[in-house]
Amino acid sequence: MEKETLQTIDIKRILALAPIIDEYSLGTDFIMGEVSGKKVEKSEAILSMLKYPVRFDGHIIFFLKKGHFSMDLNLNTYELKPQSLLVCVPGNIIKLSSYDEDHIGDAELYFVLASQEFMNGIRFDFNKIFQETLSLWKNPCITLSEGDLYLAEEYFKLGRSIVLGEQLNKKEILGSLLTSFTYAVLDVWTRRINEAKEDENPSSARVNQLFERFMSLVTEYHITQRGMAFYAEKLCLTPKYLSKLVKQASGRSAPAWIDSFVILEAKNMLKYSDKSIKEIVYELHFPNQSVFYKFFKAHTGMTPSEYRRG
Repeated sequence: MEKETLQTIDIKRILALAPIIDEYSLGTDFIMGEVSGKKVEKSEAILSMLKYPVRFDGHIIFFLKKGHFSMDLNLNTYELKPQSLLVCVPGNIIKLSSYDEDHIGDAELYFVLASQEFMNGIRFDFNKIFQETLSLWKNPCITLSEGDLYLAEEYFKLGRSIVLGEQLNKKEILGSLLTSFTYAVLDVWTRRINEAKEDENPSSARVNQLFERFMSLVTEYHITQRGMAFYAEKLCLTPKYLSKLVKQASGRSAPAWIDSFVILEAKNMLKYSDKSIKEIVYELHFPNQSVFYKFFKAHTGMTPSEYRRG
């Protein structure tokens, strides 16, 4: 596997960059909170931070009871409407693309952030469950039924009570609660995916499956491999046929997807690291700074220096 380049942040860094006043947390391993009513202004910090692409070193769960948010996850935009639930696993690139600032006070958004260390400590492979059992490229966001929403709220309330309580083994109790919640979410996801598959013809299913495999490869290798021949060979296809399938599945060209991932890497490193532009050019495998500047400006409308200052 290629070395990850995009700057990864954890709960400790989040608290340092954007302290959340009303969070319910266990040190730097676990945070749960809400964006609603009077708490909105106090939670604006984390919303503002998510306006930039971030790779979070842990698991994130969002569920929305009221309001409207747009989230970018691995370059795909998902609309979080009332009764939506979104799950991000380690390695996902997340960005808050928009929300209704005029009515943010009316929103009710709940979130849970858990570090990989926290998850590893409860001996449950969340990453494998979500990445192998679910097709997260296509289904990271689902709409909950009234019953499922009620259950999610009850889990959140119980978790909050545990964090604020006097139990001596809070980490173990929360770990068991998250395990239970994960199985509940998997049940909902499986039902939604099976419903979608019933309406999908075999030809479309194969195209979507190949597109997901292509995107998984791009996520892993885009730092060093930007040519179609590499990905086509990995998938045992010709470059021309792979390009056709990607365009058919996503409405976007394969090179555009690769370039977008590279831009995300560059933006994240410029915003969250102290590396010089020369170092970033080297880590992103550009031949020189001039080529990187032209590439970045063509895709963003500004130079790397302007983006970093902005």
